[in-house]
Amino acid sequence: MGNTNQGTSKADDSESREGVTNTNGADNRTGERTDSQSRQNPLPQPVTYYEPDERTRLLPASTHHGISGQPPLDIDDPAVTPLNLWGIRFLRYITIAFLLVASGWWLVLLVTTFVSPQGFHSRGGGWFAFGYTSLAIGILMLLLFSFTVPSRAEEVIQSVIAVLLLVNLIITLSVPGLREEEGWIGIASAIFVLFVTLWAVCVDRSVEWGKKEEEERLTGRAETRRSLKEWCSVFSALVIMVIFLVISILLTGTLSLRAYDQSLEVPGKRVWVEDRYYRVHIFCTPEHSDKGREKVTVFLESGERAVANGLLDWAQENYVNGTIGRFCYWDRPGYAFSDVAPSPLSAGMAADALSEALAKVGEKGPFILVAHGIGSIYTRIFASRQGKSIKGLMLIDPLHESYLPDVGSTGRGFFMWFRGVISPLGLEILFDAIFKARSREDRIFGKSSYLNAKTIKAKLQESLAAKTFTKPEVSTSKVILNRKIPLVVVSSGEGVKKDSRWDQAQKESTELTDNLLHWDIVNKAGHKVWETADGWNMMSKRIGKLVDIATEGNKFPN
Repeated sequence: MGNTNQGTSKADDSESREGVTNTNGADNRTGERTDSQSRQNPLPQPVTYYEPDERTRLLPASTHHGISGQPPLDIDDPAVTPLNLWGIRFLRYITIAFLLVASGWWLVLLVTTFVSPQGFHSRGGGWFAFGYTSLAIGILMLLLFSFTVPSRAEEVIQSVIAVLLLVNLIITLSVPGLREEEGWIGIASAIFVLFVTLWAVCVDRSVEWGKKEEEERLTGRAETRRSLKEWCSVFSALVIMVIFLVISILLTGTLSLRAYDQSLEVPGKRVWVEDRYYRVHIFCTPEHSDKGREKVTVFLESGERAVANGLLDWAQENYVNGTIGRFCYWDRPGYAFSDVAPSPLSAGMAADALSEALAKVGEKGPFILVAHGIGSIYTRIFASRQGKSIKGLMLIDPLHESYLPDVGSTGRGFFMWFRGVISPLGLEILFDAIFKARSREDRIFGKSSYLNAKTIKAKLQESLAAKTFTKPEVSTSKVILNRKIPLVVVSSGEGVKKDSRWDQAQKESTELTDNLLHWDIVNKAGHKVWETADGWNMMSKRIGKLVDIATEGNKFPN
């Protein structure tokens, strides 16, 4: 008994000194644990041991399970993501911000296609800027789509795209003609898409690092395998990135052709109009030896193509053989060597620009106007505003104002817009250059000129303004046009025979003035009447007649 009390006394002393219980954890008197003892001495937790294998780290790591005592997560667990790192999340937020900025800029460029605010005019059409911004949006959207699944192959392709875009930027800045046509809008868009591409490469590298860090922290090792879902994501992103690479190659090819085309010499003068907003090209022949016939200048207005695409050859021959003493022509805004005008652009606005340009180069007339196709609309408005300086009017298979609703149809407008959007790719123009050996002349004013980005923009403007602006202007010009002006109409035989509506329109065109000299229908001639020998000769004969009348004292015939 004494031994027991002594043992108990020693145990109490031990507990008071060391704060621990006896081996069975019971009180020496009651056999039960006290609250203080339970808090100080919790029951031991079971410990799970893992057998080392070939994947076991040789050195301890600061892993999730090493710190918390929890087992490592499975690699497919949603918690294993680089987005756990605040730096990676920050990169994602910045990418989303860039996407919003790119989308806003894309909308601005879309609006300027139809209406040009002050300072937002691109003299080259603006299609390249729109294409660059669209590419930037695509790269940012793809980056967000595969944000947590970076791919080394995708990074390599993005790096190649960045190199191509850098080449494009260098070409644009180093070629004066391109630099002027693209303006600050095109240059800023080129810099932005280059920055976005480099940003995508850096973000992919950062996410790849973050993914590896999180896998090591949460699973104990960096996973080299991919799940089926990840493979599908990587493959989809890779296919889209290859498409972006092809687009970049086409952009570089088209831009290189444009740079080469800038080396073609301009035959006339480029004149600033509308307070130096854009330039139009005007060409006039030097003085002719026949001073009598130089009293009047024959002025040429093109139809659906530039004057240099056929009609110029006819005028030059008649100038050489003395049928006409002197002639001038211009390229409407967007055609051949002229800049694209701000939108909207109606026929009346173009006629005002022509009047300003002629005044600046010192051409005061008198004029005999020769117009083809839709150019007759522009010429009629110009003639009505020039008054007595117009001494004759010759219309070659003219487009009547009744066709303006067709020109301004929604389908045609959308087609021209879509063609403009894809024009930076140069699908047709590159094909023609490689396989058909098309020259600079072909692309600027020849066979392939309808694929020119500036010409496409001009035709889009023509379509947008046809019903809203141009048609009222034509109606007004019809009222105020001098009814004494000698008039000649030369029509296409094929067009008149095949289309009764076209036949009626040609007949109405002969009633524009009260002084119709001739209405000729050239058999077997198409819309370009001068391409047949009969059409060429008939046109030469009629222009000679108009010049004779105009030079005989500069008076209208009775």
